[in-house]
Amino acid sequence: MSDSQVALITGGGSGIGAAVARRLLDAGQRVAVTGRGEERLRAFAEELGRPDGLLTLVGDTAVYEDVRAAVDTTVKTFGRLDTVVANAGFATHDTVAEGDPAGWTDMVLTNVLGPALLIRASIDALKETRGRIVLVGSVAGFVHGPGNLYGATKWAVTGLAENTRRQVTEWGVGVTLIAPGRTETPFWDSYGSLPPGHLLTAGQIADSVVWAMRQPDGVDVNTVVVRPVGQPV
Repeated sequence: MSDSQVALITGGGSGIGAAVARRLLDAGQRVAVTGRGEERLRAFAEELGRPDGLLTLVGDTAVYEDVRAAVDTTVKTFGRLDTVVANAGFATHDTVAEGDPAGWTDMVLTNVLGPALLIRASIDALKETRGRIVLVGSVAGFVHGPGNLYGATKWAVTGLAENTRRQVTEWGVGVTLIAPGRTETPFWDSYGSLPPGHLLTAGQIADSVVWAMRQPDGVDVNTVVVRPVGQPV
């Protein structure tokens, strides 16, 4: 166990983040997950039987002190850090021309600043292990939607992934952007209903994340867009 790889996942208590954590724990890795809600993290740990290889950390992904503390605690507890997964994010499900600006600041900070803070906080540890940065973006970060400010935040993540890759590749650190299409997760809770048509599962997106992490040494898979069959855009 002491030599097994270590991953840190933001927003790891539910949805895609939780599915990735399950996959990695089942594969013998050690995993730290962060989230704002202590109760949700506790429930997730109890659901898994509180395995020794799971560390839960309460914190805000948009606050650098919280992110730095999560990285430091992970490295101190497990002795290394091989992968970070910037998964935390949400949508206000409104538009620039007609939406409520009250929720926009938190969305932009979580979706855009959060991944950047995770990269900054973890890069020194990842240099040591020649590890990987995984950013969870969205199809909305490739396809324009009318008035879609959430989409604009994911376009920013798309750019952040490549900008980061160009800097860290010389240090042996890989960068992968996973861009899901419509996926059945708590993302849709504030929307009120699931979108029509076939949806991917969080587990299917987690499979793509783990696949990218398992590439051979020297191989850097950079962009993976995953849509359900039947999603036209």
